[in-house]
Amino acid sequence: MYRSHPCRHMPNLAMNFTSAITGFMSHFGVICPAIPGHLNPQTALARELMARGHRVSFYQQPYSQARLESTGFVCRTFATDEFPVERMAEQFRTLAKLSGRKALEYTIVTFKESTDVCLRYIPNLLTNDGVDALLVDQVSWAGATIAEKLKLPYVTFCNALVTNRESSVPPFCFTWQYRADLLGRLRNDLAYRFIAHLARPILQCLNDHRAGMGLAPIRRLMDLNSPYANVSQQPAEFEFPRRELPDTFHFVGPMRDSNSRPPISFPYEKLDGRPLVYASMGTLQNRQIEIFGKIAEACAPLPIQLIISLGGGGSPEDLGQLPGNPIVVGEAPQLDLLKRAKLCITHAGLNTTLECLAEGVPMVAIPITNDQPGVAARIVWTKTGVLIPLGKLTPDRLRAAVRKVLDDTSYSENASKMKSTIARYRGAAHAADIALAVAERRTGSH
Repeated sequence: MYRSHPCRHMPNLAMNFTSAITGFMSHFGVICPAIPGHLNPQTALARELMARGHRVSFYQQPYSQARLESTGFVCRTFATDEFPVERMAEQFRTLAKLSGRKALEYTIVTFKESTDVCLRYIPNLLTNDGVDALLVDQVSWAGATIAEKLKLPYVTFCNALVTNRESSVPPFCFTWQYRADLLGRLRNDLAYRFIAHLARPILQCLNDHRAGMGLAPIRRLMDLNSPYANVSQQPAEFEFPRRELPDTFHFVGPMRDSNSRPPISFPYEKLDGRPLVYASMGTLQNRQIEIFGKIAEACAPLPIQLIISLGGGGSPEDLGQLPGNPIVVGEAPQLDLLKRAKLCITHAGLNTTLECLAEGVPMVAIPITNDQPGVAARIVWTKTGVLIPLGKLTPDRLRAAVRKVLDDTSYSENASKMKSTIARYRGAAHAADIALAVAERRTGSH
């Protein structure tokens, strides 16, 4: 059984925001990375706000423009000459081939570049557009500085794993388990110092711009979390025990919007009734063909049917003939397939993980980089699956892990309990209530 969570920020105990306050129309600006795992939750929130009569504009480099506009959102682009679509596409192709520390370091390089262009271009766009409040991804650090400069209220959104530093909680990029003892806290402190060292270019970039804006420097990226409200799409039950979160922190549950995903065809006629195992390495770190080969080899002798989704990172022909003849597709209707699946083999991206848990599907996690190791650690903590470190991945180990999760009913039972728990959260609706309460701070002063 998964562990109960002592945090008091439960759905029925969280601040009682209500849509009754929304007799005004606000214009929200969204600042978040141009990555599906970050954009997907924000589009769910945006659609909820728009359904209530409010305006929402996304401030993005050109890479995301077509996708956002095709699903009905306003996308205000900037840095079109410096960051054309192909340049960002090449960055994503590079990241897709990396793992571990190299991938984390490359991510920091790209985030530093994005921080710089956001600070140079977005303030003028927001001023011209008459935005009332900002919805800022926790790792879009430019957003808080922009809000401070323009005196705009803002909400910090943890669309990926919560990164708030806390002595007993390991940093997001490690598969370590929660440890509140002295050795555990020392271990975590050293790791946080290491991450802060890696992230120094982002901090320096921010402080250079803040000096030019007449703002005081910051010491830590975490200092940019909103003083008004912080929102995580994790359920509180899918988090290590947290004792140092501010009163402004709210776990709202998964924010999903199926309308923002283009329809994807799938050869359903190939499903033959065997227990379904769905495998996906997400949309970024998905070009490591050897991983898919090991997944196929591991599953081939088992009495299951394997589906492999390449997440838009290649074509089935790239993989050639795989053992066991799995169904391989470039992209998959993931939400629908998870409703049918008995198990998911995943990179442990937060969105895929929450989608699995929302359907009661246990997991075998193969984290690759960034916050995926931390998400995988929470899969183990809640006993909704097991993890295999990428460096130890072999077909035999993976086969044993798949068998373990399928044969030990406690994993599916815990995933089912998490499904029931998630169903009690309000997700984007709750987040919209919070965002509107924060926006009222500005509109109420007009």
